[in-house]
Amino acid sequence: MRLMRFQENVDLANFSTMALGGKVRYLVRVSNETELVEAMSFAKANKLHSIIIGEGSNIVWQDGLFEGLVIVNDINYFDIHKETSNSYLLTVGAGEIWDKIVEQSTSEELSGIEALSLIPGKTGATPIQNVGAYGQEISQSLVNIRVYDALENKFFTIDNADCGFGYRTSRFKTSERGRFYITKLKLRLKKTNPEPPFYKDVTNYFNDQKITDFTPETVRQAVIQIRKHKLPDPKTIHNCGSFFANPLISQESEQQLKTLFPDLVSWPTDNGLFKVSAAWLIEKAGYKNYHDQETGMATWENQPLVLVNEHAKSTNDLLLFKEKIVSVVQARFGIELQQEPELLP
Repeated sequence: MRLMRFQENVDLANFSTMALGGKVRYLVRVSNETELVEAMSFAKANKLHSIIIGEGSNIVWQDGLFEGLVIVNDINYFDIHKETSNSYLLTVGAGEIWDKIVEQSTSEELSGIEALSLIPGKTGATPIQNVGAYGQEISQSLVNIRVYDALENKFFTIDNADCGFGYRTSRFKTSERGRFYITKLKLRLKKTNPEPPFYKDVTNYFNDQKITDFTPETVRQAVIQIRKHKLPDPKTIHNCGSFFANPLISQESEQQLKTLFPDLVSWPTDNGLFKVSAAWLIEKAGYKNYHDQETGMATWENQPLVLVNEHAKSTNDLLLFKEKIVSVVQARFGIELQQEPELLP
């Protein structure tokens, strides 16, 4: 049996791809549910607030000392089970690298998550903010998740319908933030080829490359090339991916904005609201490829949604730069941008 090691006074900047933040009193890695229970027992015995994380690709740590316990999820598991002639159930550990799961599913010619390729982080993080990209969301394929309930001290399963999914959100991010520690996900994928219409960027890529054979793998490769062009690799350039969600506004507000700004980039959603491109708002606010000397932060040259840590010294620098962008967008368009990465603790 592996001996768990509780590290003390650990730099949290090493556990966020933004590479900012203070320290934590204790940190431990868990590789199975038994170790997770042991970590939670340690936290309760020492009256410590605990937080579970993956790779830190969608979190920002506050400055200062977090007098608690950070649990790094390393729970690995992978199983494919044939459900019907064209339906497969994929069960994966929350500590698995998400893109490796997408890669393996597309190699099995399974469709449902191929457009979520190259999203950094671990699998357990995907339901928290209902990860989505290029026309797909994790909620469309998720069957259920296995969780540890930190309030009731037990494991159980939560079905898709009970996750409270919305655009870039869920009950795990809002009403019950921090209560459930995800250990496994079950996905339902199809043994079928994706069909058009595809997301605009994917369609353009297929047209440019003269690709007419649409398979999970060709969609995956298209998304990988698009993301590599637009987004910096968090392993080499400190960032948390898209820092702002695309705002949702009413049809009336969208029409008013369109009158003032005819080139407004927006599109309708299923619930009657309109989604506005946050990247367009930021660019029009004057923050495209913007390098802020005061804070050491910048917006990425090919995608202003991405905030990059060039030489920031603290999370306070990041939040100051964020507020600069938010305030200008609010003043010009009457829209308040919402931050996507979680600010912890």
